[in-house]
Amino acid sequence: MTNIDKDACRDAYNEVRDDNSDTNWAVFQYEGSRIVPTMKGTEFKEFSKLCVEDGRLFGYMRFMTGDAMSKRTKFTLITWIGEGVGGLQRAKISTDKTLVKEIVQNFAKEFMLSEQRDLDEDSIRMELMKAGGANYDAQAE
Repeated sequence: MTNIDKDACRDAYNEVRDDNSDTNWAVFQYEGSRIVPTMKGTEFKEFSKLCVEDGRLFGYMRFMTGDAMSKRTKFTLITWIGEGVGGLQRAKISTDKTLVKEIVQNFAKEFMLSEQRDLDEDSIRMELMKAGGANYDAQAE
C-alpha cells in the first residue's frame, strides 16, 4: 500500500505557491511504496527532462498567464506516466493520485501525459488560460 510524506510534500507544494519563491515546480515521486518530493526547480525544461519513458511522477507547477491588462498565476497538476511503465504501476498511479490531491488542492487544470511531445510548455499555458477567466488581448484587435 502506498503512503505519502505529507509534511515534506506540503512544504514543496507551499513553496511553489509562494509568490516570494522562485520555485515554479515540484515533483513528487515514488521511493518504494512512499510518495515523496524529489526535485524542485524554476525552468519548465528542467521538469520535462524528468519525464522519462519508464518513469511516473506527479508534478505541481506554477505558470504566469494573462495579458497586458491582467497577469494571473495559474497552477497545474501533471501526472506523468511514461510509455514504458507497466500495467500494474500504470493502474496504481490513478489511485495514488488521491493521496497527492489531499495535499495538492489548488490548481486550475490537471493533465495526464505519457508522451514527451505532449509536454509542451506553450500548449499547457494556453490550456490554463482557457481554464481561467477573461482575456483582454482578444479585445485589442
